Amino acid sequence: MVAVFAVVGVAIVYATLFLSRLLVGERPKTGAKLEVYESGEVTIGTTEARVDVHYYLYALLFLVFDVEAALLFPWAPAFDKLGWLGVFEVAIFVAILAAGLAYAWLRGVLKWVY
Repeated sequence: MVAVFAVVGVAIVYATLFLSRLLVGERPKTGAKLEVYESGEVTIGTTEARVDVHYYLYALLFLVFDVEAALLFPWAPAFDKLGWLGVFEVAIFVAILAAGLAYAWLRGVLKWVY
């Protein structure tokens, strides 16, 4: 059953790629389509700037803890209805996130200057 779903998924991807190529045609290889869009401004120098991977790690950590806050907000009004089971579940959730924060801290991900 899983193989059928995998084959259907791959078939859908290739069918949509084929259909888009059929309807739109080939992408132009020269001209304005190959330029980097910078609000209409002509770029100076190369546009292939390297970005340090630590910025992405900060962004991922922000998303993780932002999702944590988004998941804890609905829990707070229902605190009295959930009972001890709800408190236990949220404690496990916060403990897992705290372990992730401790791991990131110990690995040095939170250092701004390297």
